[in-house]
Amino acid sequence: MTQILEAESSADDALTDDLCFARFINVQKSYDGVELVVKNFNLDIRKGQFVTLLGPSGSGKTTCLMMMAGFETPTHGDILLKGEPINGLPPHKRGIGMVFQNYALFPHMTVAENLAFPLEVRHLSKDDIKQKVQRALAMVRLEEFGDRRPAQLSGGQQQRVALARALVFEPELVLMDEPLGALDKNLREEMQYEIKRIHANLGVTMIYVTHDQTEALTMSDRIAVFNDGVVQQLATPETLYEEPENAFVAYFIGENNRLCGEVVELQGDTCRVRLDSGDTVLAKPVAVSEVGERTTLSLRPERVSILDTGDATVDNCFTARVEEVIYLGDHLRTRLSVCGNDEFILKTPNAVGNTGLRPGQEIRVGWSRGDCRALDV
Repeated sequence: MTQILEAESSADDALTDDLCFARFINVQKSYDGVELVVKNFNLDIRKGQFVTLLGPSGSGKTTCLMMMAGFETPTHGDILLKGEPINGLPPHKRGIGMVFQNYALFPHMTVAENLAFPLEVRHLSKDDIKQKVQRALAMVRLEEFGDRRPAQLSGGQQQRVALARALVFEPELVLMDEPLGALDKNLREEMQYEIKRIHANLGVTMIYVTHDQTEALTMSDRIAVFNDGVVQQLATPETLYEEPENAFVAYFIGENNRLCGEVVELQGDTCRVRLDSGDTVLAKPVAVSEVGERTTLSLRPERVSILDTGDATVDNCFTARVEEVIYLGDHLRTRLSVCGNDEFILKTPNAVGNTGLRPGQEIRVGWSRGDCRALDV
């Protein structure tokens, strides 16, 4: 299926020309001259920001990155770097560092020679090359590995070398395309913090592509969430998690309970929703505007509380049956049957009083209207 990509920076994200370091302006992309795979993509990036393009495979995020790098050319629109259009500029003249998932290291060269290569093509002196290579190795904590070849390194070490090579010539912009996708969980987490540390120390602008929402939340200043070729929301990690604007963002960023129903009352910052189960829930209207509208309620599992008998101090209180309890060390993940949903998840910290739940047990649970968002279906 052909996917269309369309995004607009919000008013809060729009930057003046003197503050904007990189910019996409009404960018479109077609490979066959007929079908657009990127449509009206607009994004302003401030100098020193870490911006992530997040979404499932095939959603268009990598195409946008490749157009910034110069490996793809926009069909329409402009890409600016420091206020200057770069559409027709070849990749090697853009001064942009690039990190790929497959590392793209030269196997016949040592680590130091791999790092020296982008400096040699820029005709730096031997003394300058040696100094910058040593500085880059220290930056990724591989000072003792300069004489080794890539095959003699672990996957995490190879990715550090690839990162060092992208930074060795001191670019102002670094692009990363799923750079941690080939690493195991522990190495991924280690490299996430490593990249974040380097970004903080250098202040270099970074544009990062990933389909891993935890990775995006961990590393980014701002995240553009892609789905079906459209940027659904552009915001900070906290805003995306706490204030998703539609159902896709809510369910792609973190875990959510979803309850379906119809708006029966709408007043100010509160709506009353009659669920398909017949229960009534108070929620915050986000993507609903009229009575009778279908909606999906979004509720984070950690925002659900276990209530004492007779406690009705929260906006929404229901009796739930415990279906399954999974011990995950620092917290318990409990599957409940409530409001007609047998897959309703409750997350509770592993603390005294929270470990006694058993399948078949009936409990009272509740949540506030502000934590329950009425979104699109």
